Amino acid sequence: MARRRVALALLVALAALTALPTSALAAARPLRVLYLDQSVGWKHAPVARPAGGGPSSSNLAPSETAMIAIGQESGAFQAEVTQDAREITPERLAGIDVLVFYTTGALPISPQAWAAVQQRVAAGKLGFVGLHSATDTGWDYTGPGEPYTRFINGHFAGHPWTQGTPVRIETLDPDFPAVAMWPVSFDYAEEIYQHSDFDPARVRVLQTLDFAGTPLRRPYAVPVTWARQVGKGRLFFTNLGHTPSTWDDPRFRKQVAEAVKWTAGRTPGSATPDVFRQTMWQFKALLAYEPVAGRDDRAILARVSKMDPVWQNAAAERIAGLREVYPKKPDSDRAPFEAAYRAVLADVLARGGVR
Repeated sequence: MARRRVALALLVALAALTALPTSALAAARPLRVLYLDQSVGWKHAPVARPAGGGPSSSNLAPSETAMIAIGQESGAFQAEVTQDAREITPERLAGIDVLVFYTTGALPISPQAWAAVQQRVAAGKLGFVGLHSATDTGWDYTGPGEPYTRFINGHFAGHPWTQGTPVRIETLDPDFPAVAMWPVSFDYAEEIYQHSDFDPARVRVLQTLDFAGTPLRRPYAVPVTWARQVGKGRLFFTNLGHTPSTWDDPRFRKQVAEAVKWTAGRTPGSATPDVFRQTMWQFKALLAYEPVAGRDDRAILARVSKMDPVWQNAAAERIAGLREVYPKKPDSDRAPFEAAYRAVLADVLARGGVR
């Protein structure tokens, strides 16, 4: 009798399982992640394998070991690792849910493979996660879709905030699952990139440098983390991950797991571009660059927030453009930067009611 009851229970459970829709069955299994940490340019410590190390050995790079462990610890995914972009093929992609890049330089990925990546992302069949130097990556591409830099929405343009530099980061969407583990405002020590080819109309910025608490200031906004909706699919990028210590941080490890889940469509979270909010952070960075005692920056920001959007966007573009003329070295000619900076600052202050 006991055996019959057990058998009946198993049959009921099997029937319930087979009655689930395909989407529910898919959501129940761990995601399949392919982690590419190939360095054609600069090689960061987290992706450096010991001499003779390889994917079939125990001598993996620190981030490869961490990626496998993060998947196991979270139960969210199973990771395969490679340091050869040629392994990314249309056939391989068919068995992958999320592609994660921690890369540098011109990757040897075929045009067919890159077209397949974009097609699968746009169809909602593949998530894409970029970590740290994924924006220090790019190659010539003229096929269907977009070049890599436009796809990820930025290209490395220097890192004034080098390894260990103290920065303050503001989390703009604290309920977004892939940044919810971080405080709204927190101090950190990391290498932070600034970017060219960044289009605010294509992404939602989730974290940014806050120059009110960052000793090394710039007069333009520096996004740290962003999300992008690509057709039916999702893309996530974070600037964090430069040092092995970051990979040991439980918050960063959780961020990686949640980014994988979000890009795979397992969790909610809006990637609607936040152009107005990004515009206001440009104004904040401009005013924070050279603080003036007694100046009411909050009142200035309140006034410019109500200005004509056409002027706001144009001013934000001028502020963002200061990165291109900012002196690269201490002995560089500062005149072009000073002229551009003083002009846009005067415009913003005048609009903000400062005479």
